[in-house]
Amino acid sequence: QVQLVESGGGLVQAGGSLRLSCAASGRTFSSYAMGWFRQAPGKDSEFVATISWSGGNTYYADSVKGRFTTSRDNAKNTVYLQMNSLKPEDTAVYYCAAVRLGVGVSRDRDQYDYWGQGTQVTVSS
Repeated sequence: QVQLVESGGGLVQAGGSLRLSCAASGRTFSSYAMGWFRQAPGKDSEFVATISWSGGNTYYADSVKGRFTTSRDNAKNTVYLQMNSLKPEDTAVYYCAAVRLGVGVSRDRDQYDYWGQGTQVTVSS
């Protein structure tokens, strides 16, 4: 069982930056690949980024590539999403999630077993 708690969301102007954190409980955090998804009002959930258990592999949605960076600190049981050059279209609730054990990095939300409660990110124009 893994419990995830996101933090770091807020209101920022276009062009600004935010760093989201996702703190995980459980001693096996380092066994899980992790991912970030977001959901804007009236829209489907969207893959944002994923990172392998070691942090050595990362993948991003085209819409955030070059602006967002995900990383992790397994000693702190925490995964991060650094968001730079934010745009109004980045406004959404952001969720971190843990991939099913045995599955590596994934863009498919159906392969994620554990989810945080989400944190709101609002980018004003």
